[in-house]
Amino acid sequence: MNGGRTLRMVATTVVALLLVVLLWEGYKWMGGQTDDHWPGTSIGLPTTTDDLTMPHATDIVGELFEEVRDGRARLPLYLFLLKKGWYTFQEAAIGFTFGLAIGMGLAILMLRWRVVERGLLPWINVSQTVPLIALAPIIVTWGRLHDLPDIFSISLISTYLTFFPVAVSALRGLQSPDAAHLELMRSYAAPWRTTLFKLRLPAARAYLFPALKLAATLSVVGAIVGEISIGTKTGLGRAILEYAQRYAVSPERLYAAVLGSAALGLSVFGLVSLAERLVMKRTEGMQRADEVVA
Repeated sequence: MNGGRTLRMVATTVVALLLVVLLWEGYKWMGGQTDDHWPGTSIGLPTTTDDLTMPHATDIVGELFEEVRDGRARLPLYLFLLKKGWYTFQEAAIGFTFGLAIGMGLAILMLRWRVVERGLLPWINVSQTVPLIALAPIIVTWGRLHDLPDIFSISLISTYLTFFPVAVSALRGLQSPDAAHLELMRSYAAPWRTTLFKLRLPAARAYLFPALKLAATLSVVGAIVGEISIGTKTGLGRAILEYAQRYAVSPERLYAAVLGSAALGLSVFGLVSLAERLVMKRTEGMQRADEVVA
């Protein structure tokens, strides 16, 4: 069953990519036929379809195998992006871990004391109204004033994006158990900690894993925005910044770097999905074991 589900996911991904390519090439072909206007009208298309603005998909893929300079060495572009992506992944992983810890901690605090929820939750919501592009330089400047490495500052930017969905969804999940189940735990004189680990946290899984998938992809976004904001010497953000400056010469490289960033986001999403599947499978196994014992 799991093998069939994995095969369906792979097939769906491949079909989705093919559809994107067909839409891209179809739009480009239409623009070439109508001089960048909607067919039969004088209304211009949202963007021009020349090779500078919209390179062919085959040209973008082909550029991945062209050699680029990496210090004194030369590497195929796809290896260069993998190297940069690994650095960005480390930043995103640190930010995701911090965001998960902070989000879960805040959710438990708000669950334990309602006054904390009433006082803190509005400010958690307000925190997400601050533009990231404005906040990133402040975080980096603060980090450099305290002699912190840039990877730590960039990870804090990822943390800022990731803690919010975790905190809000975890709180909702922790509050989701039925009143009857909570009353049963109270009838057993179960301590608050026991109720948390035996009832509330298992009930929160259905809310938490979708938030973790979102947080994982946001951690990548935060890392890349941080790299672009501070001009680091490595990472996918640095590659995007460099190729954006050379866009007029080789637009395919910028698109390839963007595709690499998207691939990294999909990869971390897949890792969280895999973790969700393993946790759910283990939980189902434990439930079957309990039923057999009963």
